[in-house]
Amino acid sequence: MAADGGVFAYGDAGFFGSAATMALSAPVVGMAATSDGLGYWLVGSDGSILPFGDAIPHGSLPSLHVTPARPVVGMAATPDGGGWLVGADGGVYAFGDARFAGSMGGTALNRPVVGMADGAGYWPGRRRRRGLRLRRRSIPGFGRGTHLAAPVVGIDAGS
Repeated sequence: MAADGGVFAYGDAGFFGSAATMALSAPVVGMAATSDGLGYWLVGSDGSILPFGDAIPHGSLPSLHVTPARPVVGMAATPDGGGWLVGADGGVYAFGDARFAGSMGGTALNRPVVGMADGAGYWPGRRRRRGLRLRRRSIPGFGRGTHLAAPVVGIDAGS
């Protein structure tokens, strides 16, 4: 995925469309796949959401006349087609069947949030050099004292 909305499929990943030829209101900053792997959503830094394949459209922040306090930096999907957006300030926005479980928006963070992953709830991840600090969950192998060669810039829970 590229900031202009271009999507590139590798291996057995399906290609269901791209926003590269669309006039976007903001750069694309994240992507989330549908649970069956037959679609995905792209998300812009303004909270715009573009569905492709069998991804269900649930609206977007601009369509709701919501302007995030800080740019949206990531998205995570629920198994049933809803999803969350997260802003650099930790603000969380829920769509579709996604349950809102709290937010760090309005709280002073020492580092910006750089991405989001789903699981049993959601995990906003902050940029750190000493490891990954996540709200609600921890990831085995990434604890305090784990030194990384470069800052974390994204996060995915995997399957």
